Amino acid sequence: MPKIIAITNQKGGVGKTATASALVSGFAEKGYKVLAIDMDPQGNLGFCFGVDPENALTVYELMKGTANIHKVIVHKGDVDVIPANILLSSGEHEFSNFGREFLLKKSLATIKDNYDYIVIDTPPALNVLTVNAFVTADYLIVPMIPEILSLMGISQLTETANLVKSVYNPNMEVLGILLNKYDGRRLLTREVEEMANQVAVEMNTKVLRTRIRNSVAVAEAPAHGISVYEYSPKSNATKDYRALVDEILSQKGMKVNAKKK
Repeated sequence: MPKIIAITNQKGGVGKTATASALVSGFAEKGYKVLAIDMDPQGNLGFCFGVDPENALTVYELMKGTANIHKVIVHKGDVDVIPANILLSSGEHEFSNFGREFLLKKSLATIKDNYDYIVIDTPPALNVLTVNAFVTADYLIVPMIPEILSLMGISQLTETANLVKSVYNPNMEVLGILLNKYDGRRLLTREVEEMANQVAVEMNTKVLRTRIRNSVAVAEAPAHGISVYEYSPKSNATKDYRALVDEILSQKGMKVNAKKK
């Protein structure tokens, strides 16, 4: 069985897509078979791997049932990608039938065991797309930046996650809160970090040990369609993301025997 991780925060600009991309590439670098799923209508995760979401079948067609999953998956080097584009933004209205919370989970049923890890990028909203990701996921990682507004959005996310856990997916866990764009020299960073630890206790989780330092390489790598590991192998962010992958794999039950590629 694969480990399915959703990267989520209802606030934008906190590094969800960068985190998802780095985890996908980091798992693949270690020899694991990885599937990246973009549940954000902006389509940025697919773009990070060089997929043109405007000229590909996407998770929208998959969830509508108009495209076979084998035709939706795009093979990009060592990783597979299910992209998204702006059409997915209509999902809140179009996916209205009974059981709509399970559309993604059911769509993956026939192929998920082909992978070691599945990483889902979610939109900056708590809507049916995010709920589908939560219903499908084993674990949530919540990226945030050291700003008060970034922290405030987590309380509403907690309510949604708890609802999904109690009604749809009792096995889902919050793996941890991830601090992005970290600068320990700033007083605000240290203050928000302290508050994040308090929020983590309320979520029955923790702030992950790894902090991702700010780096221009994280913003530049997607424009080249390659991972930050390839684009800037010696940057602080690359070192931090590799440490994050190792930290996640060190968690109880997170490491799996790699499938043959």
